[in-house]
Amino acid sequence: MRRTDAIIIGAGQAGLAMSACLGRFGFDHVVLERGRIAERWHRERWDSLRLLTPNWMNRFPGWSYQGADPDGFMTKQEFAAFLEQYARAAAAPVVMGVTVQSVRHMPGGYRVESDRGVWSAPCVVIATGHCDEPLVPDMARCLPASIRQVTSTAYRNPGELPDGGVLVVGASASGLQLAEEIQRSGRQVTISVSRHTRLPRLYRGRDIMWWLDQYGVLEDDSATEADLRVARSQPSMQLVGRPDRRNLDLGVLHDIGVRLIGRVAGIEDRIAYVNNNLAEAVAGSHARMERVLRRIDIFADAVGAHTEAWPARLAFDVSPTALDLAANDIRTVVWATGFSRNYRWLHVPVLDASDEIIHTGGVTPSPGLYVVGLRFLRRRDPSFIAAVSDDATEVAAEVERHLRQTTRVAA
Repeated sequence: MRRTDAIIIGAGQAGLAMSACLGRFGFDHVVLERGRIAERWHRERWDSLRLLTPNWMNRFPGWSYQGADPDGFMTKQEFAAFLEQYARAAAAPVVMGVTVQSVRHMPGGYRVESDRGVWSAPCVVIATGHCDEPLVPDMARCLPASIRQVTSTAYRNPGELPDGGVLVVGASASGLQLAEEIQRSGRQVTISVSRHTRLPRLYRGRDIMWWLDQYGVLEDDSATEADLRVARSQPSMQLVGRPDRRNLDLGVLHDIGVRLIGRVAGIEDRIAYVNNNLAEAVAGSHARMERVLRRIDIFADAVGAHTEAWPARLAFDVSPTALDLAANDIRTVVWATGFSRNYRWLHVPVLDASDEIIHTGGVTPSPGLYVVGLRFLRRRDPSFIAAVSDDATEVAAEVERHLRQTTRVAA
């Protein structure tokens, strides 16, 4: 059994940021990664994907973008390379190709068993992230075998899909981008719409992320746990990162010929039954956007930014209540329905009834066990890469306190 001060599980952006912070404190630690550094960016992202955040916003403890295009958006390959460079610069002690099989209590801390040996430490930090496993609804089993099903993590490009129409289920950032790309490839796309958050890419002369970063959404100390619970349940933002900075929303999809329907509520053979929620979902998204822009306007007015009208409301035809997949020649369903977390290897009583980790700002009820990389862990959404850095810095301080206290008690 190998002994260390802390074990970090996962070498994505959250795990590497945590490693850098623990290294600054001088703690011995190891980062266990089932694949390569940035494995999901290599293996579970579609070919054309770019980050939603501008390059200037991609920063980690002791590391930030220094290239010639601060306002650009990294491709998935560029971001994976960015993480690899960060790991090398920070001398992160990553052990690759290690699958964690169990984490359990033991005297003095935790025992981590893997397919490549056993480690023990007073502290364990779970950094497997929010986007762990694609969340595919049970109704997917009701589709006939003749219809191909892919998730947003398995999709690569339109050329890999069968000929014919495509149903994209989910209208947040991933669903919108895939629907646009597939429609422009010549296939007829239908998108199923439920709750989503619409935002303009540019607003009052700045990228929307500049305002959100400067304003600090849910970043003040008065943000309550109830505020954070509400934030964690919000759908991700309808944004796309691309050089031309064009908006991408349901209006854009409608204009290029994508068919919009309400939320698919059930499937029976080749019939998808659809809720009559399209107008409600679109109105709710517009209201959420106006709340964000109203808050930005306060700050923008104070710094003298030029005024700008809010994006106009969107309105679409009434959604059908049923969609005949065969009659519409739909041969592929793309599930862009979010993610769940898989903690089947975690044998410590810190999971709630939904098998999510119970925590307050990344600190679990089990002393010495922490989590980073989840949505609104403390304040901001980790789709803001900088938020991962902020969360890791603060959680690392909690780890440092625990380790110092453990050392004093042992002495």
